[in-house]
Amino acid sequence: MKTYSFHQKIFVVKFSYTICWDDFPMSKNLTFEEFKKVDLRVGKVLKSSKLPGSDKLLILEVDLGTEKRKLVAGLAEYYPPEYFVGKTVVVVANLEPKKIRGVESQGMILAAVNDKPYLVTVEGEVKPGAKIA
Repeated sequence: MKTYSFHQKIFVVKFSYTICWDDFPMSKNLTFEEFKKVDLRVGKVLKSSKLPGSDKLLILEVDLGTEKRKLVAGLAEYYPPEYFVGKTVVVVANLEPKKIRGVESQGMILAAVNDKPYLVTVEGEVKPGAKIA
């Protein structure tokens, strides 16, 4: 929100937008060799908490079988942190780490987006770290 003052009158300008996820076109095709570079793994969420100072971000601790990782996810406005604990998720495990608000995110969980994000998961009992092919 920006506030402007002209000749002792105060104007408040509020910007608002809505993203319609259906408006995003399909991406261009990847070759099979390009797709093979993406390392998708099964993860089990062990802990989840809100990132301090953010209304939209969560910090998830995810078990990937051989290691535990912290992932920052923009899901807090849709789900409470406790919703994720115990969930089996799909993780992009070889995404370059990125600092988000001072926290290093070491991957990305996948979600389908319609009116809100829906976690991508696997059916049955699959061990953390299993490769998704």
